Parts: sequence; structure tokens; C-alpha cells
Amino acid sequence: MRIPFLEFLKDNIVLFDGAMGTEIYNKGIFINTCYDELNLSKPELIKEIHRSYVEAGADVIETNTFGANRLLLQKFGLEDKTYLINYQGAKIAREVADEDVYIAGSIGPLNERLEPWGSLSENEARAIYVEQAKALIDGGVDLLILETFSDIHLIQQVILGIKEKFNIPIIANMTIGDDGNTSFGTPSEVFAKKIELWGANAVGLNCSVGPKVMLDEVEKMIHAVNIPICVIPNAGVPQNIDGRNIYLASPEYFGEYAKHFTQAGVRIIGGCCGTNPDFIKAMRKAIKAVQPKKQLKKQIEIIKEEEQCSAIPSCEKSEFARKICERQFITTVEIVPPKGSDPSKAIEQAKILKEAGIDAINIPDGPRALSRMGASYLSLLIQQNSKIDVIQHYTCRDRNLLGMVGDLLGAYGAGIKNILLVTGDPPKMGSFPDATAVFDIDSIGLTNLTYTLNCGKDLGGNQLTNPTGFFIGVGVNPGAIDLDYEIRRFEWKVKAGAEFAITQPVFDSKIFFKFIKRIEHLKIPIIAGIWPLVSIRNAEFMNNEVPGASVPDSIMKRMYATKTKEKARMLGLQIARETVAELKPYIVGVQVSMPFGNVNYPIEVLKDVL
Repeated sequence: MRIPFLEFLKDNIVLFDGAMGTEIYNKGIFINTCYDELNLSKPELIKEIHRSYVEAGADVIETNTFGANRLLLQKFGLEDKTYLINYQGAKIAREVADEDVYIAGSIGPLNERLEPWGSLSENEARAIYVEQAKALIDGGVDLLILETFSDIHLIQQVILGIKEKFNIPIIANMTIGDDGNTSFGTPSEVFAKKIELWGANAVGLNCSVGPKVMLDEVEKMIHAVNIPICVIPNAGVPQNIDGRNIYLASPEYFGEYAKHFTQAGVRIIGGCCGTNPDFIKAMRKAIKAVQPKKQLKKQIEIIKEEEQCSAIPSCEKSEFARKICERQFITTVEIVPPKGSDPSKAIEQAKILKEAGIDAINIPDGPRALSRMGASYLSLLIQQNSKIDVIQHYTCRDRNLLGMVGDLLGAYGAGIKNILLVTGDPPKMGSFPDATAVFDIDSIGLTNLTYTLNCGKDLGGNQLTNPTGFFIGVGVNPGAIDLDYEIRRFEWKVKAGAEFAITQPVFDSKIFFKFIKRIEHLKIPIIAGIWPLVSIRNAEFMNNEVPGASVPDSIMKRMYATKTKEKARMLGLQIARETVAELKPYIVGVQVSMPFGNVNYPIEVLKDVL
């Protein structure tokens, strides 16, 4: 049974369908036809379009009712069929959608201005939209989406009128120009606040401009409101070629921007004029890579009953775990696997770090989806040759469930005791962007799976001859744009069996302290990620290219003020030491990255705590 739309939205990036009008036109229907009336005269054509978007991977399809209000239907002499056109539009969409697809009733603007600048009163406008909304709701829509509004006064009346009469989710989208303002000059962050105040459940942008302009505006809106942001751009700005408006953006371009929107914190994404099922398919692939769509029911849900689980106590799982339990301040350093097959440099670095007093080595698993030596092999080689604890990272990206079980059993059997479970960077970011990501489960499901193996059970609940005893770690991002969502996922990870967490690199202590305050109830050891900035370019890269990393303006100004590369490097190391000192009372340890493979950087950062 499909859960209510707003519940689904809490935990998913929601993908809407693409253009309806463009597809109708492409099927040979003249532009002077009433497209909304096709719900009555050509329902199979509309069904065909809906079906193509469902097959492309849309979570939500919109009804063919954008212009189906009484005022616009009058010019076709169809005002007496307003209810029927909208009701049938909803019924057609419902007949096509499967149990996992939601129906959004599409509602567009009027062609008249409201009083005092026009002849239409507020009450008349409300009545027009309540009539349309009732027909759509009667037809079975799950939510309403207000689209392509440019008049903030009009969209106010629509929201207030519908909210007064019906209890249904509303997404309210405005359209903007290249300057980021509506045609009446209202900035995006201003109308976003007003729309939230009037009671819409999500606010956003659609039509008129392409993804680039919308991304710039989203970064303003996301900090202005506390409701989800929706972005449904055109396929670029249309170009007039031989008398026809042609949209030049490609599906691949939209796929890239779907990733950018998701990383910026947008929760609802789709396509407007000029887009088609190929665009939605590309966006689905990009969203799946950033946030894997849950393919396994309930993410291998487990009810943790301690009396039924004979897991090894956390403090006895490894030397690293024992030190955390004894409240020793932990120091770990990340060594990125080599691009080739020679592990000697990494092993030598690990020996140097152990001699310096570092407690453990972190080995990332295919960071940024680049092709490197497998983390499990390097972890084992370092542990055997350098005699230092390792924390092996393990991602969901590259293995199916059976492969994960085999890998985890093998790793533990070979002597790996500490593991950090992460979803993994999507292939689109890396060396082979066309590689297939598996993502049978995400990091929450993987934590559940590892906890199950620790309890001596396999996926089918069968008893293992020898259970694993992993000390289970997970990742968390204190600087996530949607912090509520990040914390909710973190809570699930802890419930699933996580025993410690390592954060994304922390540059802004204020953001970190806000995060720590929000997770006090979880009582889980936190290891803070520290990235020494060793150049201005390095700082810019972290701030703009690494998801989850945010270097505050105050630090960027300090870096820009340096006059030489050497001074920038020294200042970056000093800032990292300052951050460690500031965070130390609130954490159990730090993970320090090693920029450019220079083993001296983390040792310099940690010299005050070793």
C-alpha cells in the first residue's frame, strides 16, 4: 500500500515527470487545440504519455489539467466541462500509475490580473481554483502542484482558497527570469518565505529558465524556508530555429543537474517544457546514484533483541574499540589506496604514522568513485606489515547483497575488526562515469546486515558457524543542507547497530556544535573528520567540489590573505590544529586526511595531542 505523499517525501528525493504539452505537440496535436480537453476526446494519447514517464522512473506523474480552470476553458467554449475535464484527467493518470507512483493534480495560472490591478476579485479567483481542485481530488490525486505562477498575489489566493476547503498536500511553484526574480520583480527567497507562511507543503521553481539559473536561486531559497524545495526546469531557454522553438539541453545535461540539485538539498525534481521521458530516465539514474532507491523491502529491517544476539561486547572487539571505551582520545589518519598495484608507499606511511603515535589508519573504499586498489586488500596488507589497527571503509556501490555477505565474512576471517559502512560515491563522479552502480541497499541496510552477521545469522536468519565481531562505524555529515534528514538517517544507523561515527571534514565549528546538540540523545562516540587545507586552491576545491564540505567565509578570507604558497600551507595546518583543539571536548577522536599523500601533514596537525 502506498504511504501518504508527505511521508514518502520525508525520506526520498522525489522525481516528477517531464513535459506534457511538449509531448502532446510532438504527437501531432496542433498548438491551437485545447490540450486539457484531450482528457475527454483522446484519453489513450494522454495515457500513453503518462505511461512513458512511469516507465522512465518518475515517482509522480502530473495530470493533463494545467489550463483546465473555468476562465481559460471559456475561450474554447468548454467552461461547462470544467469538472469533467479535471476529474477525467485525474482518473486517466490513476489508471496508468502503479502502486508506487503518486498523482499530482496540475494547476496553472489565469490570464487575468486580480484587483486592484485587474477586474478579477480575490473571492472569484478562489472559487475558480476551489472548483478545479475539487474535481481533481474527486478523481483521486494525491497532491496538487501549482505551476508557472508569476503573480505572488494570485498564488496566495490559490493556496489560501484550497487550504480552507481541502486537506491535501500543495506544492507551489513560481516562474522566474534570468535575474532570479518573478516578472513582477519578486526575489525567489522572498516569495519562498511568503508561500511557506501561507501553508504550502513545498515551494519551488518551474518553467521559463534552465537548470543553471534555478540552481543559483535554490541556494538562496533553501536557507530561507523550512519546507522542501521543488525544482522543475525547462530544457534550457528555447531557441528559435526556422520558426520553431527548439530546446537544446540534453538528457545527460539534466542528469548532471539532477545530481547538483540533490546535493544542494532539493527534495523534488522534474522536467518542464522541452523535456521528455529520456530526460526523466537520465535524472532517475543520477538521483539513484546520489540516493539509492530502496530496492529491498524495509532495508532488511531488524528488530534488535539483545537477549537473542550473542555479539561480542563493543569494548572487546579491537584495540581501537577498547581505547574508545576507555575514553582515550583517538587519532586516526586516512590513507587513500594507490591507483596501481604497489602498496609499498601506503605501508611505509602507515609505519611512520604508527611510530608517531597514531592509533589507527582509515582506508577509504573507492573514494570519489576513482579506480584504486581495493580497500580490503590494502587494509589487510597495512595491518599485517605495519602492526597498526585499520578501519576499513566498505561501500554499497559495487556489490550485490550476496557479494557483501561474502566480503564481510572474508574480511573478518582475515583479521579486519573495524569497519566504516558508507553508501559510496556514485560512478558519475569518477573515472568511469558509465559504470553501473549496484546499490542493492544503502548504508542503513548495510549496517543492519553487518549487525546481523555479528549476531551470527545470515540473510535468511540461518545460524552461522562463526559469527563476525565487527566494531561498526558509520559516516555522518554535520554540514548537511537538510540537517533534519541527515539526523533522521543517522538515528536509523544507530538503531541498526552502529557503534561509532566519523564525520565529513569539519571546517565550521559552529555548524558542528549545532549538530552535536541535535544528537545528544544518541549516546554514540563521534570522531570528527579534519582536512588540513594546504593551499588556496585546495580550500576552493573542498568548498565547491566535495559534497558535504563547507569552508566558512572567515577561513576562506584568512587563506586568501596569505601571500605565498608556503604561508597558505602553514596557515591551513594551523587552522586544522585550531579546529582539533576547539572540537576536542565534544568528541572521542579525530580522523585527519592526508592531502597529496604527504604523511607529514597529519602528524603536524596532531602534534599537540599525540
